[in-house]
Amino acid sequence: MKPLTLHISAALVLVVAGSAAAADLPAASAQAPQLELSAHGEVRQPPDMATVSIGVNARAASAAAAMDQDRRAMARVIDALKAAGITDKNLATSGLSLSPQYVYAQDAAPRLTGYAAANELTARVQDLARLGAVVDRAVAAGATEIGSVSLAIADPLTAQNEARERAIKALEDKAALYARLTGFSGARLLRLSEGAPELVSPRPMLMSAMRAGAGPTPIEPGETTVSIDVEGTFELIR
Repeated sequence: MKPLTLHISAALVLVVAGSAAAADLPAASAQAPQLELSAHGEVRQPPDMATVSIGVNARAASAAAAMDQDRRAMARVIDALKAAGITDKNLATSGLSLSPQYVYAQDAAPRLTGYAAANELTARVQDLARLGAVVDRAVAAGATEIGSVSLAIADPLTAQNEARERAIKALEDKAALYARLTGFSGARLLRLSEGAPELVSPRPMLMSAMRAGAGPTPIEPGETTVSIDVEGTFELIR
């Protein structure tokens, strides 16, 4: 948080940062004293949706064969995800690569051994309770990589507005406190600004639980933190 600057007219400026204080006393002025403050508000609630990256890999002697194997594997994964209820609009290719593979030996030129192809898909799961089962279906269909999982709130506006209310309340309480401590009767808001809302969610790494007799991969959603920072300029009132 930036240092608090309290302008007691144009004649007196009191800067408070931690326990340090400094004062300067030039000629007096009739300008109304002003107070600049910042405040933070946050709300925590369980996430209700997730995005997960799902990948397949293939190796073959030729580039065309590696790409063909990779394509077929990803097609099976996509079919499994759609069978699990994930619609086209919630599926997006996020990575595609093809690279030669070499063996390196001392005092010898690199020897080409084949090609590796990789394809990565991002799936958005709008029913968080089904995320584990969706991941397991993808693995059963041939997915070889389960990457990062991002948990989120599908409609964060309600939580953002509650965080705004808390931030404004904290800002007003802080202004009233400083007004009282410096001998004023109150503080009137002159200017208000808001920083960009922030949403911070847990980012669990998944390991599939697909095995005989096992249930779906467990998911612990934790809580998503929605926060708002505000800044305000107040006029101190006698």
